[in-house]
Amino acid sequence: MDRVRNLLEQIQGRLDELNKAERKVAEVILAAPQQATRFSIAALAQAAKVSEPTVNRFCRSFGVSGYPELKLQLAQSLASGAAYVSRAVEPNDDPAAFTQKIFGSTIASLDSAWQQLDPALISRAVDMLIQARQIHFFGLGASAPVALDAQHKFFRFNLAVSAHADVLMQRMLASVAHTGELFVIISYTGRTRELVEVAQLARDNGASVLALTAANSPLARASSLSLNIPLPEDTDIYMPMTSRIIQLTVLDVLATGMTLRRGADFQPHLRKIKESLNASRYPLDDELG
Repeated sequence: MDRVRNLLEQIQGRLDELNKAERKVAEVILAAPQQATRFSIAALAQAAKVSEPTVNRFCRSFGVSGYPELKLQLAQSLASGAAYVSRAVEPNDDPAAFTQKIFGSTIASLDSAWQQLDPALISRAVDMLIQARQIHFFGLGASAPVALDAQHKFFRFNLAVSAHADVLMQRMLASVAHTGELFVIISYTGRTRELVEVAQLARDNGASVLALTAANSPLARASSLSLNIPLPEDTDIYMPMTSRIIQLTVLDVLATGMTLRRGADFQPHLRKIKESLNASRYPLDDELG
């Protein structure tokens, strides 16, 4: 599902294209978007150390008629939940700065992913999960613990569920796949050759493949259905962070969809699993006397 990016995302995405003066305006807005909505044009120009005509040129470069309309679109961006935009961690960032950036980037990435997920595709993915007689969750690297988390969630639905992070085991399972089995393959980039080959092998043997991966990636194209996960971060230096949170959240969405499809009659089964853990826990402090 395509959508027009909100103004904050547009500014962030075009930061490197702006000239020096307009970039100063952009950086002031991105650093404190709430405050920018309260600035007069003179105050914004002063904060960015540029002239008022520069601010007007900045507005026109983003397709708005003037500063009042810019402030309105900023307010709409904030109201949509995009209060934060992704900003790269710098070598000289102190703990307050890099903590704010990581939390802000995660919040912004979750919002962007939510806006881009197509409810119709979510519904189709839930159908695939419900109709499967056996589900295998595959992931490598940072996606491996996400696959394990999925196993922990989905076994509750009275299904045969497994999770695997070993390429050889993934390939062996795909080679003996049958119709009725579902392979859920989780990959940040969708370009890992082994996972793409496993997806194709599983489908060649009659199984279905649901991918949680990047749009238009080789894995997305090799799968029966792909839920497209945005690529919100640069992993050339830092480990994947926000992508993992998005993957976990999408799996929560799918698990919730399955719970709702099963209806009220399935609730006692889930309650029985939950109550089975009571004996393994200490009581709350107020119950200790």
